[in-house]
Amino acid sequence: MAGAGGERPAARLPRGFLVPPARSVRTGSARRGAALLPRRLREAWDRPLTAYYVILGGGLLITVLGLVMVYSASMIQALRYGLPSTYYFRKQLLAVAIGSVLLYGAARMPVRLHRALAYPLLLGAVFLMCLVQVPGIGQTVNGNTNWISIGGPFQLQPSEFGKLALVMWGADLLARKNDKKLLTQWKHLLVPLVPVAVLLLGLIMLGGDMGTSMVLTAILFGMLWLAGAPTRLFTGVLGAAGVLAALFVATSPNRMGRLHCIAATSPGSNDQCWQAVHGIYALASGGWFGTGLGASVEKWGELPEPHTDFIFAVTGEELGLAGTLSVLALFAALGYAGIRVAGRTEDPFVRFAAGGVTTWITVQAVINIGAVLGLLPIAGVPLPLFSYGGSALLPTMYALGLLISFARSEPAARAALATRGRNSLTGAIRRTMRRPAARRRPSGER
Repeated sequence: MAGAGGERPAARLPRGFLVPPARSVRTGSARRGAALLPRRLREAWDRPLTAYYVILGGGLLITVLGLVMVYSASMIQALRYGLPSTYYFRKQLLAVAIGSVLLYGAARMPVRLHRALAYPLLLGAVFLMCLVQVPGIGQTVNGNTNWISIGGPFQLQPSEFGKLALVMWGADLLARKNDKKLLTQWKHLLVPLVPVAVLLLGLIMLGGDMGTSMVLTAILFGMLWLAGAPTRLFTGVLGAAGVLAALFVATSPNRMGRLHCIAATSPGSNDQCWQAVHGIYALASGGWFGTGLGASVEKWGELPEPHTDFIFAVTGEELGLAGTLSVLALFAALGYAGIRVAGRTEDPFVRFAAGGVTTWITVQAVINIGAVLGLLPIAGVPLPLFSYGGSALLPTMYALGLLISFARSEPAARAALATRGRNSLTGAIRRTMRRPAARRRPSGER
């Protein structure tokens, strides 16, 4: 019954009924959102263009951050040699510009054109690596003879292009044998892939570059694993490679010294562990967020090769743990996206090439970062897309373009890109411009 003013009395709740507080409702919503987060992340990762954007964005972020760190880490080194402070940065910027053209070209080329370039690239890499051993042509840098002078201050390291050549040629070879159902036979699985890889390794080891040989060997094992090599065969080849590596290390005092510097805490009697120890000093002094960009102390002559092999140490000193973890996260995302591309494709060439490139970049990053952290011996390999050096940057950016091309070539990704192109502003403008032409009257009609 209504009250005198016409207002209905407030409804009474049953005895024992409790109204949940607002905070409990918000807490329940937050819990439901947290429970749904893994599923939403899986749905986002399963989208057709996720791998494409992760590879493109991650690769470009690593390259740009590397440019910044090359400038910061190399300015003191340049001034010590009487050069402008931006000397190394300008050379790296030029390499990035050229590499960007290679990346764009590789990303837009069809797969069949990549396969057509495999054999010429292999022959060119072998020819240049043979030229390195010709007296008067090959140049020795830091004890390794793996360089060719191409005029002025520019040098070329052909062994870096050998990695790309092995990936593309090996992927094409394995794809052809896969189409003919020959990979189930050991002789077709190993020949001629392993002999050609051994040829490349021999040419590299003639110059004394153990680090590049380790990366090339990892690429070979990665492609054999993707080709479905039996466990016995895989173990046998891995054991043979381990014996050869141990022999090369045992017969070289320099390599034995690097092996003894793992987890070193003092430079040693002859300062043989100087670089390893000062790399740890740089990381330790960075703290959580670093001393600030450009404020590194170790790059002032204490840390050798601050802009090449040990640029990660300078990054840890200036950007702290947050900066180094960001770099690690970018490489992890890049590697995971490459695995996704290799796992989802039906094209055997794409599977082998994507797996080879992913193995190359991730293994090289692990070797470099592991040496800086004191967990692995110093191998003298740069951090991919990050360290100074055009010879290493150019083939790596082309390889990144390969991954982007493969990510775009997935059927679902092609359909998504086509739909996005139709819905974009450019697509609308093109359709608008085509409509008047379609409605144009024939000549003579009034």
